[in-house]
Amino acid sequence: MKKNFLLSIVFLLLLPAVVFAQGDFSNARGNLEDVGAKVGGTMQTDLGAAIGTAISAVLGLVGLIFFVLMVYAGYLWMTARGESEPVDKAKKIITASIIGLVIVASAYAITVLLTGTFDQSIGGQ
Repeated sequence: MKKNFLLSIVFLLLLPAVVFAQGDFSNARGNLEDVGAKVGGTMQTDLGAAIGTAISAVLGLVGLIFFVLMVYAGYLWMTARGESEPVDKAKKIITASIIGLVIVASAYAITVLLTGTFDQSIGGQ
């Protein structure tokens, strides 16, 4: 009974926020360009720049996942207390995360190498 009452209070408090979220977004791009001009940035309209930004974000996420896995494996290893099972699990996590990072870094390096080579050959013609 108490749980339902608390949920209804939370719902009633959040309901106006949902209603106030509606609005006119017809001039949103203009407003964003104004804010970007004030802070010294520009809107990216180039497809290559947008893809580069997305790739950079994905690589940052991969690095974060690698870091979290390494910290988790280190924690498992340090709290194993002499048991071989958690140590083996930690070793497998460390090995798999390093292999994954090497694969992603190699794919990125190959892509940059090929893209740079193609850009030079196209620009040279």
